[in-house]
Amino acid sequence: MKIDVLTLFPDMFSGILAESILKRAQENKKAQINIYDLRDWTHDTRRTVDDKPYGGGPGMVIKPEPVFEACDDLCKENTKVILLTPQGKKYNQKLALKTSKYKHVVLICGHYEGFDERVRTLADVEISIGDYVLTGGEIPAMVLIDTVVRLIPGVLGEECSLQDESFNDDMLEYPQYTRPQNYRKMSVPEILLSGDHEKIKRWRKKQSLKRTKERRKDLLK
Repeated sequence: MKIDVLTLFPDMFSGILAESILKRAQENKKAQINIYDLRDWTHDTRRTVDDKPYGGGPGMVIKPEPVFEACDDLCKENTKVILLTPQGKKYNQKLALKTSKYKHVVLICGHYEGFDERVRTLADVEISIGDYVLTGGEIPAMVLIDTVVRLIPGVLGEECSLQDESFNDDMLEYPQYTRPQNYRKMSVPEILLSGDHEKIKRWRKKQSLKRTKERRKDLLK
């Protein structure tokens, strides 16, 4: 999978892409992630990417020209363009899984007071990671990259580990335990020590449902 990111702050991505699963995914050629400075598609000496909004108002708005020209250069026939914006569709695990199946994605990170409205015509989908306002689209882009890349076959190494994760079946994951068996008067449930895999499977399903009802009842709708 190829992921291209258009941003005004490319250095923000250096840390997350150089660690852990994302680093290994790139080293193993499972994911190609390119970070592009939107200013590279400007044509004046000041590399201007924003301007005052028509009609007045606070802040600055990202101009359409650099975004359109960047997409002209980067987008191919199978490219999906994703605009990261508070007005987008709320991101969830199902949308992450759908996105992970694309061959090429271009992520457009907003900033300042947003984009010139005409930029929206470039997007195949607009995504929001939640009902709150961030300073820009860089952190949402990192969230999307992390959630999507780990779903690419072969990235985690153990595909079965994805099946029981939270949100995959609209339920939260069951409780997990490891050694020691007893710690500060808290013990591992006996069923997990039984060796009976069928009973453990039923227990985990029951605990997953119970936890979802207690903590995220909205998921069961």
